[in-house]
Amino acid sequence: MSRLIGLGSIAAALLFVAPSTGLAFEPETWGNVPLVDVSCSAKVKDKPDEHTRDCALKCADSGFGVIAADGTFLKFDKAGNDKALAALKESKAKDHVRATVTGERKGDTITVEKIEVK
Repeated sequence: MSRLIGLGSIAAALLFVAPSTGLAFEPETWGNVPLVDVSCSAKVKDKPDEHTRDCALKCADSGFGVIAADGTFLKFDKAGNDKALAALKESKAKDHVRATVTGERKGDTITVEKIEVK
């Protein structure tokens, strides 16, 4: 019986230790990537730097994302869309809208922690 209690105590201890061992998500950063609205993402994929800030603002209701280095379009979560819209409104760029995004990728979506638009 004492052996079972010992194993149970070890298992319980591991549950408390696991979160501090780096098993929590590690944010990724996508640097200097094109920021594009979802509506225009397919049509501007080959020339994203020609996509204008004004167009992105007009199409803001569709959401935003970035075109990663491998050509994959990664959409933002709701909070990320809000952050992207605010950053775009502050940006002075006319076109060649680039961003640095930090967050967690889940499939083709980024849960955005931070975004800086250039």
